[in-house]
Amino acid sequence: MPTSHIPSQDFGGDGLNLLFLHANGYPPACYRPLLALLAKSTHVTAMLQRPLWKESNPEDFRDWSLLSEDLLRFLDENKSAAPITVLGHSMGGIAALRAALRQPQKFQHLILIDPVLLPPSYIALWKISLTFNFAHRLHPHITSTLYRRREFEDLDLLFKRYRHRPAFKYLDDDALCAYIEGITSHKENGGYQLIYSPEWESRIYYASIWNDMEIWRALPKLKVPTLIIRGAETDTFWKSTARKVKRLNPSIRIETIENATHLVALEHPQKILEIIQNFLTDF
Repeated sequence: MPTSHIPSQDFGGDGLNLLFLHANGYPPACYRPLLALLAKSTHVTAMLQRPLWKESNPEDFRDWSLLSEDLLRFLDENKSAAPITVLGHSMGGIAALRAALRQPQKFQHLILIDPVLLPPSYIALWKISLTFNFAHRLHPHITSTLYRRREFEDLDLLFKRYRHRPAFKYLDDDALCAYIEGITSHKENGGYQLIYSPEWESRIYYASIWNDMEIWRALPKLKVPTLIIRGAETDTFWKSTARKVKRLNPSIRIETIENATHLVALEHPQKILEIIQNFLTDF
């Protein structure tokens, strides 16, 4: 059952209204360093996507297009009459992009950080993998995520453990602390627990890109001013994808940040702020 009212978090600030959409497995608080910088010149609101709704059921989720429908409903619920600027990371970027392709009049700017937009050949392979039940081999996180540790006694020990993980090599200590605090909450009987359900995280991976050809077909018609920021070492928004996007729609601006991965939003908040500010100044 869909929630009666889509929840959100207000990160403060004044000026241009900016709506933020988080990635799979990364609640909005994980982005505290970036959102705090943005709140110095914009009013930042983060919409909580389906995996963070209390009554949501991952078994009911079949298709990422639902995330775009949620965004459009959120805008209607909050009476966002004027076009709005939306910033989305990873699946949040795709949710924003698909929504803007459907109802462009609702969007003033699109800012997509390492969106999960893969080439048509990979989309075709993914559809085959779903048909013949080997998607978990193409995307091992579908299975491994379900075995994530869900409860923790001490966040300092968790920080020390994560500090040495290759996935977080470009995060400074403040960013890593924000990530750890963002994915956990206090338990009533002491200790901490994951906020984001591993079942939901796995389901999001599984249901991801199988119908994304509709995005590629519609992309040349996109008129909303759009910025894509990618990490040079990303495994999600490839160089070949960037080239294809530019061929289809040369008006889309694409910026690459060096020494950055798919987690570029956590790794380089100051650089991302500067790129966004330059983009908004031009549009």
